[in-house]
Amino acid sequence: MPQHSSKLHSSKQQPDVTGPAPKSQRTKMVRSSDDNEKKNLVKKLKDVEFSVPIVYGNIAFWLGKKASEYQSHRWTVYVRGGTNEDLSVVVKRVVFQLHSSFNNPMRVVESPPFELSESGWGEFEIAITLHFHNDVCEKPLHLYHHLKLYPEDDSGSMSVKKPVVVESYDEVVFSEPSESLFARVQNHPAVIAPRLPPGISLPPVPVEDADKRKKFDPKDNPLTQWFTNFSEADELLKLAAARQQVQAQIARVRRQLSLIDGQHQQHSKPPNEL
Repeated sequence: MPQHSSKLHSSKQQPDVTGPAPKSQRTKMVRSSDDNEKKNLVKKLKDVEFSVPIVYGNIAFWLGKKASEYQSHRWTVYVRGGTNEDLSVVVKRVVFQLHSSFNNPMRVVESPPFELSESGWGEFEIAITLHFHNDVCEKPLHLYHHLKLYPEDDSGSMSVKKPVVVESYDEVVFSEPSESLFARVQNHPAVIAPRLPPGISLPPVPVEDADKRKKFDPKDNPLTQWFTNFSEADELLKLAAARQQVQAQIARVRRQLSLIDGQHQQHSKPPNEL
């Protein structure tokens, strides 16, 4: 199961929208023992982690004069990169579980942008499940978002020009990736990856994987202007990634020193103990 740890604060720069303050957290994906057994033939990078900042939430527009009793808002729920990058480098599909009153309440989005739009009048909890590519993580990540349509201040007037935006920020961390996976993601804009120690050579990235990045341009999303700016949280994540890299190097040095110390003790034993 994912493990939740230290929280990060979002940027102070907020769009001109109505809604509660964004929430931030850090989620570490942990492989099960079965996963490890299946992947024991794959060359992994020990003590290496990379992270993918994601934002999930909704944006809701009041329909104004076009609103009816049961169709007061047009809304979109989504999962996007921390600064709106394409997540398909690690995410295979996203499943949105809507309220049972909707036709076909389980909606599956197989390609970016990972979002869906609907109209209605009521607020409810949406279960969001991220399924990753097999070489990334075989376990899905379960998120929950409460759809928000109305301004946080109930006394505030609604506007057709000023949407309600509610977003949560999460850093998803993946440990001990395979060499081929790390080669694929290390230079991707959606990924925060450490520099590898000298002497480690990675396999080349297949051409088809490189071409996939050109198929979706997040800048084309018309909702971009309303998204929260999480640049400050992104900077904190880069610092965290650098700290993880230092800790990994310390762990490697400690193991090497322990090995050397063990060899020294073995050679220093009296002849009758050998």
